[in-house]
Amino acid sequence: MAWAAAGSVRLPSIGIGCGNLRFKVPIAAVGLGCASWAGSRLWRRSGTAPFASLSVSNETRIKEAVLTDKAPAALGPYSQAIKANNLLFVSGVLGLVPESGKFISESVEEQTEQVLKNMGEILKASGASYSSVVKTTIMLADLKDFKKVNEIYAKYFPSIPPARSTYQVAALPMDARIEIECIAAL
Repeated sequence: MAWAAAGSVRLPSIGIGCGNLRFKVPIAAVGLGCASWAGSRLWRRSGTAPFASLSVSNETRIKEAVLTDKAPAALGPYSQAIKANNLLFVSGVLGLVPESGKFISESVEEQTEQVLKNMGEILKASGASYSSVVKTTIMLADLKDFKKVNEIYAKYFPSIPPARSTYQVAALPMDARIEIECIAAL
């Protein structure tokens, strides 16, 4: 309701540009950005926590890539996992044997077991464990494998299992039967 009302009010705006890009931004938004910049500068000088922060940072130290040779290497231009803001984002994991780069077998059960072992190695390399996983997403080539996958999955998350979504997808990399990604708290 408040946003709808605010959207109908015309606020004075100012032109802001960077290179060839130009934007018209309401002065109120510019003021917030200035307050955020000023607040972050004062906070750094005073050593006390700010009461509010609207700033966005692009500092690379906030984001750290995780790499382990105990899990299969990424198949493209992405990381096995990323640590950011006390969270770990694990990319989709396949049932590949790390040493050979080949599937453990064609069986969805064996691929599921291998996926979860590989995920465990990435979690361990990140300082996390299965118990710190808060969300998983499972992609299946065939949703009829749902029950088989659940039986194996339950062994890795015996108490307080993470939130989860499961989807049947049209295809998976290398014709995998299953792929799982997760988010863990650090």
